[in-house]
Amino acid sequence: MKRLAVIPVVVVLSLAAPALLHAQSGAKGAGTATEVKTYKGIGTVKKIDAAAGRVTLAHGPIPSLKWPAMTMGFAVKDKALLGKLAPEKKIEFEFVQQGSDYVITSVK
Repeated sequence: MKRLAVIPVVVVLSLAAPALLHAQSGAKGAGTATEVKTYKGIGTVKKIDAAAGRVTLAHGPIPSLKWPAMTMGFAVKDKALLGKLAPEKKIEFEFVQQGSDYVITSVK
């Protein structure tokens, strides 16, 4: 009887192991394969904080995020982007979300 009790456990584990490994690799792969969504906006530069690597923009609506027009601060991916900015300059910009912050990745 002990033998019968051990066999089902071994069979169950041998059948379940590949599924568990696949689920773990799928979960891990899903985290690393997550695409970063890029958003686009048009706005006017209101303030530049070069030391902090941030810019405040008065931007129009961002339909892809269901945002109305507003004024808000953004981080910049590369502080060199700040060289393209000046107060009251109208710009087109692309940005991504990183955690709870929004980061400008390019400026035109």
